[in-house]
Amino acid sequence: MSNEATKMWSGRFREPLNKEFEQWQRSFPFDWRLLPQEIAASKAHAKMIAAAGILTDAELNEIMRGLTLVAEAAARGSAVVAEAPNAEDIHHFVELELTKHIGTLALKLHTGRSRNEQIATDLRLFVRDSIDTTLASLAAWADALLDQAEKCGDVIMPSYTHLQRAEPVLVAHWLLAYVEMILRDISRFADARKRMNLCPLGSGAIAGATLALDRTIAAKELGFDAPTANSMDATSDRDFALDFAQAASTLALHLSRFAEEITLHATAEFGFIDLPEAFSTGSSAMPQKKNPDFTELVRGKSGRLLGAATTFATILKGLPLAYNKDMQETQEPVFEVAATLAGMLPLMAPFTAALNFRFHRMQSAAESGYLNAMAAATYLVHKGIPFRKAHEKIGNAVRFGLDSGRELNQLTLTELKQFGEEFGEDFHSAISLRATVDCHDVIGGTATQRVQQALASARTRVRAMLNEGDYGR
Repeated sequence: MSNEATKMWSGRFREPLNKEFEQWQRSFPFDWRLLPQEIAASKAHAKMIAAAGILTDAELNEIMRGLTLVAEAAARGSAVVAEAPNAEDIHHFVELELTKHIGTLALKLHTGRSRNEQIATDLRLFVRDSIDTTLASLAAWADALLDQAEKCGDVIMPSYTHLQRAEPVLVAHWLLAYVEMILRDISRFADARKRMNLCPLGSGAIAGATLALDRTIAAKELGFDAPTANSMDATSDRDFALDFAQAASTLALHLSRFAEEITLHATAEFGFIDLPEAFSTGSSAMPQKKNPDFTELVRGKSGRLLGAATTFATILKGLPLAYNKDMQETQEPVFEVAATLAGMLPLMAPFTAALNFRFHRMQSAAESGYLNAMAAATYLVHKGIPFRKAHEKIGNAVRFGLDSGRELNQLTLTELKQFGEEFGEDFHSAISLRATVDCHDVIGGTATQRVQQALASARTRVRAMLNEGDYGR
């Protein structure tokens, strides 16, 4: 049998494909990754057409047996591409392999379906699996951050705006900021999963299957909530994959921010963190170096996630209904997002758990640099001074301290009173490091009691996700 005769669409054509074009337009070199999803979707379709009387029970059983044998090719990974040089795409590969196992009965499997609905189904299954893996890794990372936050207790560190020291905060408060980001990421991925969990099988090429198929059979078999509502939309929709890529791009921002802060805090200039050796490398030239390769790679690979989302959206822009060959190009960005997340996210929890915080250095840094200036202004507000005036008075006091080389809590009461008679004997205790932290006693603030409450609340949410696998489904 010639190569042309083995194609799924060759009947209408007299001339063979240009050989260079034939190789260039193949998607099998990358969509082989969809083999598990293609097998699952094919089994569901087989049951659906069997229920419609297209297959006998014996034929259905034989097709199921053959598909199980074809599924074994998944263990060979990308090697299957070289083994099947004539396969145009993953659908063609499965049909060719199935024919080897069960003969011409394999050709009945395509009854009542189109590759347009097949790829839409396979990609949904792939993205859904990737989201589930991502959610589990995110929950584990959040749990690791919470463990570290508990260990930090009431240790204080400087916070920063414009990379300049701002106010003292609990280390736990800083870590909980990333937990909140992760919980939002979990919400985005879970929302995308819920919205995409509809089954395109039975949509045909564009107008719906020409057989009286019960589409709910395939939907149930594949764990979808229901069939899709419109065949034109179902075969051309890639919103679900874009949602996945865009949720990943937002996650990338959070990963990159975390990686950047850890990298900075591990420098000798900050000295807040001792990087775990298990996640660091050295220099081939400088014997003393311990380089933050893990966080630098997280920061770098986050850019790939942002790029993939942009690529995906650009491909989809301006496409008419329904399926277009352009959509083939959306697969590789999806695979890149999934592979990048699958490689990076499972490492975030063990890396975070291995971080060693230098509490003395952190707290010492929080004691200098006038980080209690805001608390000092608040002290004056409590004395009845309008905040704008209080801000000016404390600013003058800070300037005086800078000129004399002293912190606010080192200025005498006599010196302070030149800036206002409102300064009293209770001023120094009001601007102590602990008092400065605990004066932020609002929901979401860094006061010790508020952070303890926030930690318990976050722990409850993350524990529910870890123990129950409840990601909003």
